[in-house]
Amino acid sequence: MLKQRIVTALVLLAILLPALFYPQPIAFAAVVLVLVAGAAWEWGRLNGCTFAASLVLAALCALLCLASWQAGWLLRPLVLLWTVATGAWVLGSAWLLRAGVAGWPRIPQALRLVAGVLALWLAWLAVVRARMIGINFLLSVMTLVWMADIAAYFTGRSFGLRFTKNKLAPSISPGKSWEGVWGGVAGVLLLGLAWSVLDRHWGATVPSLYSRLASQGLWLLVLGVLFMACMSVVGDLVESLVKRSAGAKDSSNLLPGHGGVLDRVDALLPTLPLAMMLTSLVA
Repeated sequence: MLKQRIVTALVLLAILLPALFYPQPIAFAAVVLVLVAGAAWEWGRLNGCTFAASLVLAALCALLCLASWQAGWLLRPLVLLWTVATGAWVLGSAWLLRAGVAGWPRIPQALRLVAGVLALWLAWLAVVRARMIGINFLLSVMTLVWMADIAAYFTGRSFGLRFTKNKLAPSISPGKSWEGVWGGVAGVLLLGLAWSVLDRHWGATVPSLYSRLASQGLWLLVLGVLFMACMSVVGDLVESLVKRSAGAKDSSNLLPGHGGVLDRVDALLPTLPLAMMLTSLVA
């Protein structure tokens, strides 16, 4: 299993890194489009669609991305769209997590499919737009999610249930603890502060998300990073809820050793639009 995970990771890096650093964002947009289409196929399968119907869903998601690309949306700030998307994620996820695993099947299938495709489309639009702003900006957003996950994992393993008696969401994701969440939040706060300092030290031509927030005051950096860290946890929990409802351990086996695409991007789905909203507020 470890060997398989390493091989898959190396293959992904061999594809993603050249696309990321290609002078024009078109290569990165195309690679991410393929991944998003794969995630849409997984979404269909998790929500009871046949193999063929899931392929149609993936095609529709890809067409939606291409249509917005053709319409020039990647060149627009789209402040209203990011704000509405963030609000929908906050309110929708709060309702979902309150309803629990049993509440998911009660939502009409068509509504679940549409919501998933829209979430994936918004994530694609946000991540490509972030790449167009600059690599430093994009990496600052994505590493926040990675740091939150890594810090939460190690803090949870070391201090889980040492200070609290209850798990974070035992019926959805039994392995997550409140100590892990606090560790993840501490990790992203340190990352944000360090990154903004390094931006100033090196005179970054394209400011990171952290530098943009810090330019309006340390308080906004702290609040913005806390908000994004919390939403990364929410994204993870929502996907876990859907998988548990479907009786699935992973979203698919598209990425051998890693599960599916959704398993790798779940925390990014709410945080990418949120990052774009925060950026538009301080632009």
